[in-house]
Amino acid sequence: MRTEHTIPDRSPDEVRTTGGVFYGWTLVAVAGFLLTLMSLTVFQGLGTFVVALQDKFGWSRTTISGAFALARAQGSIVGPFEGLLIDRVGIRKMVFIGYSMMGVGFILLSQIDHIWQFYAAFTVVTVGSGLSGWLAMITLVNNWFIRKRSIAMATAMSGVHIGGFLVPALAFGIDSQGFRTTTMFIGILILAVIVPVTKMIRNKPEDVGLLPDGVPPAPPRSVGVETPAAVVDGEPDFTVREALRTPAFWLLMLVQLSSSVATVSLATHLVPKLTDIGMSLGSAGIVVLTSTAVAVPSQFVFGYIADRFSKPPIIFLLLTLQATSLVVIAMADSVRTAYLFAIMYGISFGGRMPLTTSIRGDYFGRRAFATITGLSFVPNNAFTIAAPLFAGYMFDQRGSYVIPFTVFAAMSYSGAIVALFVRKPKHPN
Repeated sequence: MRTEHTIPDRSPDEVRTTGGVFYGWTLVAVAGFLLTLMSLTVFQGLGTFVVALQDKFGWSRTTISGAFALARAQGSIVGPFEGLLIDRVGIRKMVFIGYSMMGVGFILLSQIDHIWQFYAAFTVVTVGSGLSGWLAMITLVNNWFIRKRSIAMATAMSGVHIGGFLVPALAFGIDSQGFRTTTMFIGILILAVIVPVTKMIRNKPEDVGLLPDGVPPAPPRSVGVETPAAVVDGEPDFTVREALRTPAFWLLMLVQLSSSVATVSLATHLVPKLTDIGMSLGSAGIVVLTSTAVAVPSQFVFGYIADRFSKPPIIFLLLTLQATSLVVIAMADSVRTAYLFAIMYGISFGGRMPLTTSIRGDYFGRRAFATITGLSFVPNNAFTIAAPLFAGYMFDQRGSYVIPFTVFAAMSYSGAIVALFVRKPKHPN
């Protein structure tokens, strides 16, 4: 018996005939659910945990934020290995291992009394989310789709935004039940759902006799004649070494870097900037919620468009819009300009997320997608540690976010121009 089946399974025939709908869309829903769970607890909900820990233990924000910086550093160092494990061990096993670690980590969080215990427990959570979170989910979708890759990724990635919509529920749980009870509940919930959810995952459609996008296999022509499926014919199949030798890999790395530093920095400094122009915390939260609400439909619209047109020009337009939105927020001095930023940034952020990811699948294929993507995020993770610190330092020195936000805008404009030079690489063989 293969290790793959230590978790109870449905048969391949049952998978192939589920509701008459291509099973890849079921896995898109699974990916969206798991990304929602991860986003709420490890990404979007971090600010809520900061306040809860500060109120309960009296730790400073710098001390608590150190754990989050450590998590980003871990991502920078471990990222390539996470991708390698996903490609070698399989998505299904990594999801089970990673979310199990997250569940145990949150249970440990519910028992902490000292700062070192918080760092240790949060490290378990973040390592688990790294092994089974965003990279594993987009690899799963990448494996099951080619022609509809962008819209499928956009649908799955909507879980990141749904997690943001659920943050008020997390805050309510902490306020009403306390930090320990809430984190214990999260841990138990994750452990309870991961076995049945993992049971649904298949690493790739070929495992159950299907092909990407639900295209039926070609019927046999004759004995001894190879019958490859048309949908897979011509699909790139780069190794890691081959991908690293292409200009596209390095240009896409620069594009990703130029856009991500602003995203991470805004997650930390946008609300403080909004309060600086006279908005209350509640009003600032509505601006953030507006940006998230705009990002969700933008993600679907541009995911749909990107499956029908060349991606680099679309990425250029979205990064240009993002850069312009950063200029707006850098100079913002009123509620009206804050909401203008929210709409512009929501469109650009939601639109570019699936494109900058799915383009790697289009260019490099499915075989080593997780490893290639993990490697491309190494400098990205390093810069996302430094960028929020740079923004905070410049504010402390100047009393304004104009300089850091303008720098991030310049980076986004530069990334937009670089995107125009990205070309699909030819396989060396």
